[in-house]
Amino acid sequence: MPKNLGKCFDATRDPEKIVLIEPRDFIAPRFTTYTELDRECDALARGLLARGYKRGDRIGILSANTREMLCAYLGIMRAGMVAVPFSYKLNRDTLAHIVADSEMVAIFHDRSRRAMCPDGPALLDLGDHDAYSSLLDFGPFETVEPAARELAMILYTSGSTGRPKGVLLSHESQYWALERGARLYGDRSDHRYIVAAPIFHMNATISIKSALFANASIVLLPTFSAVDYAKAIDRFKVTSLTSVPTMLAMVARERDTLGNLDFTSVSDVMMGSAPLTQALVDKIQSIFPAARITNSYGTTEAGPSPFGPHPDGIPRPAVSVGYPAPDAGCELRESDDPNQGVLYMRSPMLMEGYNNLPEKTAEVMRDGWYRSGDIMRRDENGFFYFLGRADDMFNVGGENVWPGEVEKLVETMPGVHQACVVPVPHELKDMVPFAFIVLKPGADITETDVKDYTIANGPAYAHPRHVAFIEEIPLAGTNKPDRTLLKARARQIADNAGNV
Repeated sequence: MPKNLGKCFDATRDPEKIVLIEPRDFIAPRFTTYTELDRECDALARGLLARGYKRGDRIGILSANTREMLCAYLGIMRAGMVAVPFSYKLNRDTLAHIVADSEMVAIFHDRSRRAMCPDGPALLDLGDHDAYSSLLDFGPFETVEPAARELAMILYTSGSTGRPKGVLLSHESQYWALERGARLYGDRSDHRYIVAAPIFHMNATISIKSALFANASIVLLPTFSAVDYAKAIDRFKVTSLTSVPTMLAMVARERDTLGNLDFTSVSDVMMGSAPLTQALVDKIQSIFPAARITNSYGTTEAGPSPFGPHPDGIPRPAVSVGYPAPDAGCELRESDDPNQGVLYMRSPMLMEGYNNLPEKTAEVMRDGWYRSGDIMRRDENGFFYFLGRADDMFNVGGENVWPGEVEKLVETMPGVHQACVVPVPHELKDMVPFAFIVLKPGADITETDVKDYTIANGPAYAHPRHVAFIEEIPLAGTNKPDRTLLKARARQIADNAGNV
């Protein structure tokens, strides 16, 4: 029988162990034990039922990362309801769409985001101590036992190509992923994770639940700040980092201002949810010299990575996402090249579909396989490499260009810290690359230097026709580069400059 995802840890294993560390102002951190977390999750589940909410109700979460938010997330599922964490970085119309589309009956919110809550659902306050305490009903509670493939949560995709789609995720699919991760990585109860990614993103939800499942500890930051992230690693002797590459790129850029912070406790750095470059791997390795750096891959629709170690023990290349695991099917399709194409996946981790979108579901779910839309390459040893989204690929004078490949090239240039490449229209070439570049402190590089370097070291058709130097790459709600914003900015700059 499927297990309830809200009860993904055993509090009796080590009742007084610290499970949550919230740095807050770093002067008076808040510590929570496994017993305290378990009791509060049960109390919240009882409180929801006492207020008349019933099994299957969709309950939203619009909050920064806190213990109260985590109790709401787990308590909702323990009560047999469906948790719907959604992004507070979206506009009001999109927030209203999510509320209506999910048929949300209530929203847990923190104090800062109360005004953002759309009309309709009841509002449940996580930020006011008295209001939150009134929600809790302490006492014994028997966690709901879910049916096969019963919904646990809905995560809404970032919606870069339209309105966000609600991804329907079951207890069974996500619990299978947790058990699989435990088999792959073994006992990690002595580890201390750090989570700063928002709970509405799969990267954060799977990191938190994996740590809980392993009986590990979590340093929980409300939101991401490169400086606070670095300080927390040092102060609380974090061992495991799970993040989006852009986040660690920002930490790397702050290196000179961080002082004598000690990062020797870090033994594992896992980056995922976006392309990874060798240049970034080298930077991160220099900051965390004792760490094993792993490039991970996963999707909201198909769960955490379907890849793992090579069966013959061949070391994984740093920027590879790994070798297809025996318990998860991976195929490359839609290409004449058998070693490059769109990744299709099949495993018990797959979603149940998109909420209220049967046509969109049918487009990506085909005979038990999920079409990821991600272009992958396979090397001679069978390792896979993420090239980019099929939708992100653009045509330059008849040649296919992936932004991630151009970014990798630009980031090998001395003096370049980070690059983000987007397409802009061109009257002769159809589209051409536009590179936004963050320089290392003290670097003196011109647009001509970038063009000359990329022409000399890569295919000439893929060199950036425009270059803009910026202080930092803007982030979207999932802490990935905000390519939609950068495309609009690039179009405006290119139009003002004229086609090249």
